Amino acid sequence: MTNETTQNAATRTVAAYAAQQPDAPLARTTVTRRAVGEHDIVIDIKYSGICHSDIHQVGEDWGTGIFPMVPGHEIAGVVSEVGPGVTRWKVGDRVGVGCFVDSCRECDNCKAGLQQYCTGEGGAVFTYNAMGKDGLPTYGGYAAELVVDEAYALGIPDSLPLDAAAPLLCAGITLYSPLAHWGAGPGKKVAIVGLGGLGHMGVKIAHAMGAEVTVLSQSLRKREDGLKLGADHYRATSDPATFSELAGSFDLIVNTVSADLDLSAYVGLLRTDGTLVQVGMPEKPVTLHPYPLATGRRSLAGSMIGGLPETQEMLDFCGEHGIGAEIEVIRAEQINEAYQRLLAGDVRFRFVIDASTI
Repeated sequence: MTNETTQNAATRTVAAYAAQQPDAPLARTTVTRRAVGEHDIVIDIKYSGICHSDIHQVGEDWGTGIFPMVPGHEIAGVVSEVGPGVTRWKVGDRVGVGCFVDSCRECDNCKAGLQQYCTGEGGAVFTYNAMGKDGLPTYGGYAAELVVDEAYALGIPDSLPLDAAAPLLCAGITLYSPLAHWGAGPGKKVAIVGLGGLGHMGVKIAHAMGAEVTVLSQSLRKREDGLKLGADHYRATSDPATFSELAGSFDLIVNTVSADLDLSAYVGLLRTDGTLVQVGMPEKPVTLHPYPLATGRRSLAGSMIGGLPETQEMLDFCGEHGIGAEIEVIRAEQINEAYQRLLAGDVRFRFVIDASTI
């Protein structure tokens, strides 16, 4: 906690890094957190991952943003205070917060533990660039502290370092959810498209699940990295032979790339009844001819993060298998530089902010 974090009966003032307007550089400032409620906890943020979606949100690539904006939804820290009604957590617990901090809690999806697909009024309340049910803008993890309802925090296993665990709260669950839902495991051939912040987690998790894993990347530049992370095969999509030689090969393909790929070509790599799952979010619509879907009873699907039960399941799985993100820890004043490096693909494989430098 910094000496600029203060508390009064109504709100908390917390040091943070924010963009004051679209595409503006992030700079040190303070933001207001709500007072600690009956079922709230305060998290002393230790590390916050940088997700490519943070850059999209600051740039308003996905719609109008709420400014000032404090990005960050890969949050790992320690509970420093609890509300009087809190039963799940105690001071000193290691916890994480991912992409959402609330939901309606009453719709069928929320009751099923699929809070990320909340269909109640307003849907899920995202960790930043959203309006909370308290009427205050939500501010993310590029900050010293977070106040959050106890139900929306997850336990981080002691076996995982907090810095390497932070990206699991978005990148990890974004890949774990489709891999688990579509049955990656022994006897299944899985392809991960792209070996970036998302893709490298997909390789690690699919390998730990027992699947035969192939990385499909534009070039072989990261081949050595992919094999070290657990990939069995690594193929370049810039080589036309990849698509002819691997046609009809995979039970499951997870596309992590936020670019306009020829999805018809990738669908052709699926076996009969195989599924291509899109988790990367391109800025523009993608195109797909239905013929390769029809000729193999193949499916094109999407997936978005995971609900609270599945995210905890993912964290426990990663704790059991010793899976953390491959990270480069940076100081807060390096955030803008990290954004530029991320856009240039110059990271192996996730930037994580040391929140003590905020």
